[in-house]
Amino acid sequence: MAARGTNSAYDRHITVFSPEGRLYQVEYAFKAISGTGITSVGVRGKDSAVVVTQKKVPDKLLDPSTVTHMFQLTPNVGCVMTGLIADARNQVTRARMEAAEWRYKFGYEIPADMLAKRIASINQVYTQQAAMRPLGVSMMLIGHDEERGPQLFKVDPAGYYVGYKAATAGAKHQEALNQLEKKLKKEPVLNTEDTVEMAITTLSTILSLDLKAQDIEVAIVTEQNPRFHIMSETEIDEHLARIIEKAD
Repeated sequence: MAARGTNSAYDRHITVFSPEGRLYQVEYAFKAISGTGITSVGVRGKDSAVVVTQKKVPDKLLDPSTVTHMFQLTPNVGCVMTGLIADARNQVTRARMEAAEWRYKFGYEIPADMLAKRIASINQVYTQQAAMRPLGVSMMLIGHDEERGPQLFKVDPAGYYVGYKAATAGAKHQEALNQLEKKLKKEPVLNTEDTVEMAITTLSTILSLDLKAQDIEVAIVTEQNPRFHIMSETEIDEHLARIIEKAD
């Protein structure tokens, strides 16, 4: 009991390490991401990057067009936010501000990797200042770089960021990760359609659901069209129909 008593003292502080070297408040921020019950998947193909997330409209009276986890940050970079949506909007606003500042300073749009690095740096500062709590949100960025091709980055509340071939976030992120590891083990060359379909089927499999267009949100950047594009329900339906055809 005494041990639990000492540990609970470290629960209260964002910036104080426990004797085991843990920051409990930062760990709880990760739990907040899973607690929303939303799962997101990102996949990077040969010439495209795709993010897919669940779309849950909690109330029949809500306007579904105003419920989203996808956000455009610059013309060519966008993100899916998993976790507390109010925290997500705050982080998106900051990311847009950083992107605008970069464009003003250097005269060109910020690349996805530099934006991920900047947001990660800001998140890391929140773990060492008591004035701000860490944000309970995970940001998955996609973009297309002229030199490096499609890019997929994930930024977490601890301030860690890294590039991925495929990434997951949210409630069932571990199951989704296991699925993607199996699918990408043989390092397949994924064209745009394969990339979209892999992201959607992974989400469908781990949720054990036959997804409909209104249940998910899909965003994409491709070599042909490097602009961040959030798919309409009609476009998602076309991909879902193709997945069903392949399954048959």
